[in-house]
Amino acid sequence: MAGPPPSPVNLRAPEANRSNALHAGAWWLWALGLAVAASRTTNPLLLGLLVGVAGYVVAARRTDAPWARSYGAFVKLGLAVLVIRLVFSVFLGSPIPGTHLLVTLPEVPLPAWARGVRIGGSVTAEQLVFALYDGAKLATLLICVGAANALANPARLLKSLPGALYEVGVAVVVAMTFAPNMVADVVRLRTARRLRGRPTGGVKAVLQVGLPVLEGALERSVAVAASMDARGYGRTAPVPRGVRHATTVLTLGGLLGVCVGAYGLLAASGGAYAVPLVGAGVVMALAGLRLGGRRSVRTRYRPDRWGARAWLVAGSGAVVAALLVASDAAALHPGVVPLAAPGLPVWPALSVLVGLLPAFVAPLPTSLPKESV
Repeated sequence: MAGPPPSPVNLRAPEANRSNALHAGAWWLWALGLAVAASRTTNPLLLGLLVGVAGYVVAARRTDAPWARSYGAFVKLGLAVLVIRLVFSVFLGSPIPGTHLLVTLPEVPLPAWARGVRIGGSVTAEQLVFALYDGAKLATLLICVGAANALANPARLLKSLPGALYEVGVAVVVAMTFAPNMVADVVRLRTARRLRGRPTGGVKAVLQVGLPVLEGALERSVAVAASMDARGYGRTAPVPRGVRHATTVLTLGGLLGVCVGAYGLLAASGGAYAVPLVGAGVVMALAGLRLGGRRSVRTRYRPDRWGARAWLVAGSGAVVAALLVASDAAALHPGVVPLAAPGLPVWPALSVLVGLLPAFVAPLPTSLPKESV
């Protein structure tokens, strides 16, 4: 007699909890992959597609925690950077030649030693389009970083840091956690004043709201300092002098190699030496952090696991970056002289869409209990 039919496999992403929450490092690797892809192109259509992918994933997997509301601030910061780049191009000029004259501003005469710099003068359509492309690339980089800030829990990210970076990580996480709380305090106090019929604008109202906000921030600072002291924060283990020197050499040398290699990846002529240099720098930096962790005496309670979903999320960002790096440079950098409308290259656009994978494989966000630093 045949047994019961097998139950269907559930391919939907589970709800997030403490046991299956996605590793915070996976979100950062995914966002950095999108940022690397954005750094390789000035095509506004591809940059807009990258912003759309990041925004869709944030909307699908963002929680209601205070730190998860930072994405909108990064979007506004990116738009501000774009506007500033256009303003600088208008008033400070651009080396891009152009034939489509838009306006001629009064030019400020400068001394001979400032040759090559001008304030005012002719403004062409070509220089504005070039500034728009350049500013859009930087704005997309900021938005990708904002997506990581909105998705990765800073407290859980702190638990995964190497022991050598624990002190720095605590300072960064405390700063990232306190800023949204202060904003929430300001909103709460302004709402209370509005319900009581008191004005919320003006210098007097700002001063009356600012004092309770500063008092609350001071109380939280004292509470965090007391909890850190009770948990033995700051204890160090004795490490031989040779190990300390080796740690310094490996860490600084590795970071220097990564910086030089990253510059080579961004430059057009650095492809031959950039990848080996980045690989060697990463190995040296990891070895230095491993040695530096010996001086940190701390325990890890229920460390986050790097599972299959974390590999998929981090791998999707790496795939987007790799495919954009390997794409044809002509399609990624539309020309502005002569002025022409940018086209949407098919294969790079499909490569960017791989970044949507976290919206379907990452655990669904729920209202998790707040975790202390």
